[in-house]
Amino acid sequence: MEHPITPPPELIRQWFKQAHESADPDNQLSYYDFIATAASQWGADQELEACCEWLAKYRKPILAADLKYVRRPKPPSLKEQALKELAWVDEHLDMPLHNHCNAVHTIRLALEALPND
Repeated sequence: MEHPITPPPELIRQWFKQAHESADPDNQLSYYDFIATAASQWGADQELEACCEWLAKYRKPILAADLKYVRRPKPPSLKEQALKELAWVDEHLDMPLHNHCNAVHTIRLALEALPND
């Protein structure tokens, strides 16, 4: 009997195919890195799902959702990243104050008007 977290053979074949297509032919280690990373991520995702199912089973679906949110946070949107970078520029840009404030203010307004990805 296989362990429940063992990836199915078709998924392993898919990883090998993807590794072959994306790996650097001059670096055999990159091929193995791809497979090891894919397997690690898959195993961690399976474990997280099992934990969330267990929490939901015992009437704690909010904890399950919180756990998933904390352990698999969504990356910031492009808008959020741009606003963060703009804040850095706003603090570190060395230009006359009037021009600096107008430029940053205009860019911030434009970014804030965009929808999140």
